[in-house]
Amino acid sequence: MRRYGKHTDEDDIRQRPNRKGNRPRTNIRPKHEEAVEGMVLTVDRGRLTCLVEGTVVMAMKARELGRKAAVVGDRVAIIGDLSGQKDTLARIVRIEPRTSVLRRTADDDDPFERVVVANADQLAIVTALADPEPRPRLIDRCLVAAFDGGLTPLLVLTKSDLAQPDKLLELYGHLDIPHVVTSREELENGAAADRVREELDGKITAFVGHSGVGKTTLVNALVPEDRRRVTGHVNAVTGRGRHTTTSALALPLAGDAGWVIDTPGLRSFGLHHVDPSRVILAFPDLVPGTEGCPRACSHDEPDCALDQWVADGHADPARLYSLRRLLATRERTEGD
Repeated sequence: MRRYGKHTDEDDIRQRPNRKGNRPRTNIRPKHEEAVEGMVLTVDRGRLTCLVEGTVVMAMKARELGRKAAVVGDRVAIIGDLSGQKDTLARIVRIEPRTSVLRRTADDDDPFERVVVANADQLAIVTALADPEPRPRLIDRCLVAAFDGGLTPLLVLTKSDLAQPDKLLELYGHLDIPHVVTSREELENGAAADRVREELDGKITAFVGHSGVGKTTLVNALVPEDRRRVTGHVNAVTGRGRHTTTSALALPLAGDAGWVIDTPGLRSFGLHHVDPSRVILAFPDLVPGTEGCPRACSHDEPDCALDQWVADGHADPARLYSLRRLLATRERTEGD
């Protein structure tokens, strides 16, 4: 039998003693209205380097955020010591809503997705035309991740002095993806960076690509004041490059012209997290044709209404082929 009512005001109720002598826990969390907004530049073993009102600040994640992790590109609310002086540490108390996310899984059987970059406007997919050979399936997977995460893709093809880009460009021509073709000489004399920079103006651009394609060399040319100038070379036996970027890093372009986010070289790009129904949003000319599709249509089955939509002349057949090729990447490995 309960001795006291649920809402009693008697002062003789026995309370459990607090042996530690500290304040009792509460579910009320502070609003941190005094917090200042910052941008995460890089993450290293639990420490986050952030840019706060022009000052580079070292911070850590507040315990109240739980398992929610901040990644490069995140807009965060920060409190504490924001001086940026040596041995000071601020605290991230809130992660603001993201406008886009670049996500991947280790492989297609891995249910745990990893957010690589947040709030980027576009994804620059850097691919060598030779040495190492291009991997179209990996490009396809990066495109799917970009479309799924709300990023605009950009193809950057390097080493055009070793092979012609026509065949690879033809494969992606019907996707209307902007592209830049560069040679090794242009990478060295800065001409490549100048042309790529035109596509980056005013945007936050994440750069991805497997090792040895010249991604980090290009990033160093775009942001020459960056101190990470060590670039890799291609292994003569495996045909793959060494990893020279070990963590994502956001770098500002000169004149506040935008941001470049360099990411580690890719070995694989799992798409377990991708909902195929979102990929078609990157094909606005095909979206109206899906109204007649059966429920949960994969857009690659006999009853798919897109076949009739294309047959009636509403869209180019090559566009439907491109969509189905991208959707099929979840069923193939990158090396296929």
